[in-house]
Amino acid sequence: MSIRLGELVDRFGGQLIGSPDLAVTGIAPLSDAGPDQLSFLSNSKLRGQVALSKAAALIVSNQDHAGLIDSYPGAFILVDNPYVHFARVAQYFASLHAVAPAKGIHPSASVSPHAHVDASASIGPHVTIEAEAVVGPHSVIGAGCFLGRGVSIEADSLIHPNVTIYDYCSVGSRVIIHSGAVIGADGFGFANERGNWIKIPQTGRVLIGNDVEIGANTSIDRGALADTIIEDGVKLDNQIQIGHNCHIGAHTAMAGCVGVAGSAKIGKHCTFGGAAMVLGHLSIVDNVHISSGSMVTRSILEPGQYTGFYPLAKNADWEKTASIVRNLSSMREKIRQLEKIIKSLTEKS
Repeated sequence: MSIRLGELVDRFGGQLIGSPDLAVTGIAPLSDAGPDQLSFLSNSKLRGQVALSKAAALIVSNQDHAGLIDSYPGAFILVDNPYVHFARVAQYFASLHAVAPAKGIHPSASVSPHAHVDASASIGPHVTIEAEAVVGPHSVIGAGCFLGRGVSIEADSLIHPNVTIYDYCSVGSRVIIHSGAVIGADGFGFANERGNWIKIPQTGRVLIGNDVEIGANTSIDRGALADTIIEDGVKLDNQIQIGHNCHIGAHTAMAGCVGVAGSAKIGKHCTFGGAAMVLGHLSIVDNVHISSGSMVTRSILEPGQYTGFYPLAKNADWEKTASIVRNLSSMREKIRQLEKIIKSLTEKS
């Protein structure tokens, strides 16, 4: 299916330089785009690839456009943020080719007579939905999913196959949860009695807001007493662990393998690079950005970029450095003594 550039500009905005009747069939990277495809330039460092691109048209910023006129003969769509514009156009093309799931409940699904499934929802094969659960309009529950007692899924959400959502957890509208995710498992709560671990019942819930996306095999634990809360617009990558009673602020994004220990409170519009770790019971304010592999060991009370890891080195060099670090305390005392001696000698002279 081809779309005219003029139609794309009318739908998504931007300034078109070129023929509005030029048709494209999809969107592709600069290096792969063919003469019937649209591409984009979001990183100015890649301007050198534009001259070699065969794309019919490019989405670019006004700043980059001026330097590309002589090297690229195709059409341009000028926008303020090419990457965001690309995302919206790509969503549109994907929607044109998407196959809508069949409405209704698959014959192999097990749905409690005391659950409510909207007539416009889609319930896939071998799904289990227990009593008091609610599935809202146009939501899709993929094959093999389990929705426990009292689970609520609001409108237009997509639950991919083999997701487990424990009792009384709540999922908002337009939420995407990928395969293997577990929502509402028990948090890690135990009391120690003379070496024996006594389990603390986890009676809270997980409350997920609107427009959230949760990656494959990510786990979000239910609260011990209060609820674990994931606010609107949060984006969680694959294999993330969110501990019990955590509160993740709106539009915060976490890359793969991030771990957040219980009762941590994270603000809005934060970002966490892959494998970053947050200790429990800490508070992080809005607009904090944690580098990949960093360990957050204290609360962060000011916005900004934070990094907490030692640079990679050859193992032999790392061992030498570790040995020096272990002796820093004694070295500091020796330096202080030397400073006192030098000061004394200086005063005498």
